[in-house]
Amino acid sequence: MKSSIASQTFSHEEIRRYSRHLIMPEVGMAGQERLKEARVLLIGAGGLGSPLGLYLAAAGVGNLGLVDFDVVDESNLQRQVLYSTHDVGRSKLEAAKERLLGVNPHIDIRTYETRLASANALELFEDYDIIVDGTDNFPTRYLVNDACVLLGKPNVYGSIFRFDGQVTLFDARTGPCYRCLYPTPPPPGLVPSCAEGGVLGVLAGLVGTIQAIEAIKLIVGIGESLQGRLLLIDGLRMQFQELRLRKDPNCPVCGKKPSITQLIDYEEFCGLAPNKNTIRDQTWEITPFQLKERLNSGERIQLLDVREPQEWEICRIDGATLIPLGDLPSHLQKLDSTTPIVVYCKVGVRSGQAAKLLQAAGFSKTQNLIGGIDAWATEIDPTLPTY
Repeated sequence: MKSSIASQTFSHEEIRRYSRHLIMPEVGMAGQERLKEARVLLIGAGGLGSPLGLYLAAAGVGNLGLVDFDVVDESNLQRQVLYSTHDVGRSKLEAAKERLLGVNPHIDIRTYETRLASANALELFEDYDIIVDGTDNFPTRYLVNDACVLLGKPNVYGSIFRFDGQVTLFDARTGPCYRCLYPTPPPPGLVPSCAEGGVLGVLAGLVGTIQAIEAIKLIVGIGESLQGRLLLIDGLRMQFQELRLRKDPNCPVCGKKPSITQLIDYEEFCGLAPNKNTIRDQTWEITPFQLKERLNSGERIQLLDVREPQEWEICRIDGATLIPLGDLPSHLQKLDSTTPIVVYCKVGVRSGQAAKLLQAAGFSKTQNLIGGIDAWATEIDPTLPTY
């Protein structure tokens, strides 16, 4: 007696595992087979990559690729639910693969412990059907987009910040790409990262889960995708809105006459690449050790903290004055232009903006603390908590 079609494709254990999919007419055996054969590459195993990995693995996506190069940090655990406390210090990919195979041992997981770059993106993407962008920086988002356009791959995009999220599906073969929505990146430092601005941990779960739904619908071939629609999520008000997206005929990568036909230097494109021919300008930057030496010598220095009040409550450098960056232009009278000023924030981005603002306003003796209070806590005062 011949075996049934189901038993030829799936083991009895897999049929039990996927039974709630198999009894859905929209999925059924054919849809679950497509999931099993699918090849999905996740860029980033962090806040968005965690729910993405968990749900795609649980759904039976047969071939998952993970790209990341970081280790698990305590600050990740508030939103990166792939990991637990005992994973702190471990390679994210090592811990993620272990967890995902625990969720579903019937799938194949390949890990790429490397920084995604122009030199390796096309080769990494080539073997996968769908690319899912779970990154948190502009250079990588543009890189993922351009590589997907050049290879003709769909790009399931998501982003989060504080209480806000965005999700859509980019596929330049039939619709707009990321550059059609954002032709140029914002100026460096204008948009703070999650590390500086914060993010509601559960928002990563919501956005990552929606990305997973989009990927699964795309694989199975059901429903209406978010292509051509940008889903905007306001978690604080629990409101969902949509923006209609259109393909830009003049887009430099997916337009009628593309000017970008190969991957470029995305750090430089986003204004983040340092000039290799210049030496760090010591006149407006100072290291934690240099600041400590000057303070120990008794030199009078104005320490200016440009973080937000809630960050000030976590930790601060003794003797500092708090003036948040947004309030600084209207509080310049509180500062003495004849006394050296050292500005700091969390990691040095906002304070860099503040230092330039102050120098332009005539405070010529202003310097930015390299690495911010995080570096100060690590290198000078370990009694201060990092966050």
